[in-house]
Amino acid sequence: MADTAVQSGKTLLRPKLSYKVPAHPGYLERGDRVPPADELSLDQIDFADTEIWRQNKMWDRFERLRREDPVHLTPDSFFGPYWSITRHRDIVAVDSDHRRFSSDASHGGITLSNMTETLVGRSFISSDEPLHSAQRKVAQPAVAPTALRDYEPLIRKRTQTVLDSLPTNEPFDWVHAVSIELTAMMLATLFNYPQERRRELTHWSDITTNPSDPDICPGGMEQWRKELTECGQVFWQIFHDRKESAPADDLMSLLAHGEATKDLDPIALLGTVLLLIIGGNDTTRNSMSGGVYALNQFPGQYQKVKANPDLIPNMVSEIIRWQTPLAYMRRTALEDVEMHGKLIRKGDKVAMWYVSGNRDESFWEEDPNKLIIDRKQARNHVSFGFGIHRCVGNRLAELQLRILWEEILERFEHVEVLDEPSRVSSSFVKGYSWLPVVCHPKK
Repeated sequence: MADTAVQSGKTLLRPKLSYKVPAHPGYLERGDRVPPADELSLDQIDFADTEIWRQNKMWDRFERLRREDPVHLTPDSFFGPYWSITRHRDIVAVDSDHRRFSSDASHGGITLSNMTETLVGRSFISSDEPLHSAQRKVAQPAVAPTALRDYEPLIRKRTQTVLDSLPTNEPFDWVHAVSIELTAMMLATLFNYPQERRRELTHWSDITTNPSDPDICPGGMEQWRKELTECGQVFWQIFHDRKESAPADDLMSLLAHGEATKDLDPIALLGTVLLLIIGGNDTTRNSMSGGVYALNQFPGQYQKVKANPDLIPNMVSEIIRWQTPLAYMRRTALEDVEMHGKLIRKGDKVAMWYVSGNRDESFWEEDPNKLIIDRKQARNHVSFGFGIHRCVGNRLAELQLRILWEEILERFEHVEVLDEPSRVSSSFVKGYSWLPVVCHPKK
């Protein structure tokens, strides 16, 4: 992996990476060789080691588990023992079974790190019924079909403005110039948050999901607590201000006036706000970057969409499948459950690896490791989850991505990726921190 991307005599430096002491004995340090899956015993396969994600070297591990051990117990990790569900059909089965598999923060929540009594633990995504649906229903009008129709002209105008502001024929970082900028603007609109402060929202999202990544949160858990406390204070004030104002359609007003959310305490409000920020940020943002990267990896598919822009809606689903912006969701077994001859005991952690289900050879009819923009099954991906916890903003994410690619094809002959991207050190958010590109305008 080069340290620079060079085009037309101009140099774009790759951001320097901080050194990080491994979180668990045996975990890799930055730059260490990642041993292939066939050099490991099954017990040694542990996806909590973030270096395998930063180096994008987890694929053969998932392939081996799907083939040999689709319900797999990692007996020892930084987060303790946990089960990995790696096949598409099994993921759908667990995700749809909210009576036996809990999302509630009181049982640990939705991440391998227990969310019990943390600053971000309580929200409707980390709640079970009936609280989950009651609170989710409050937020839904912000992303309902009528709201999306109203948003579409605004999203298109902003996308045009951002793309028209980009340099042409010289390198720049797509992640910061396009992906973060567009998602930050949309988040600020959803929350009715000051646009001039929109990057605070994406920053808080990054801090929340990457407390152990020194490139994002160099102060570790002390910085994480400090910054999220500040975030909580900001939104607590907004929450009370919206209570004093007439009801409106933004998320904070909906929460302030919703019957199931108007009495949220500060911790529950912060958890809910961060859920909505992360949900509105990571899925869309990393698919915006991942789509550019993927089409450069599969240039025949890029030519295909240039020749037939009507493929864009299906291509958006295929990009979201191929990228899988959130790698997994965790559940906790509420009773003993047997799967594939394995006994998952009550209280066990269960990780549904969406990223693996989206590459499951036994489910996908065509090579799942390839981007195929006219794939017939593209919408059957599990990136948005299944069952009652399916992503509430999935249609908004698809709308933003569709508009982005319509506008890219209008003005650029090619968005050329110059080098391998830098990836975030996270097993939860599968994302990019740097993607060097050159935009070649249409003549």
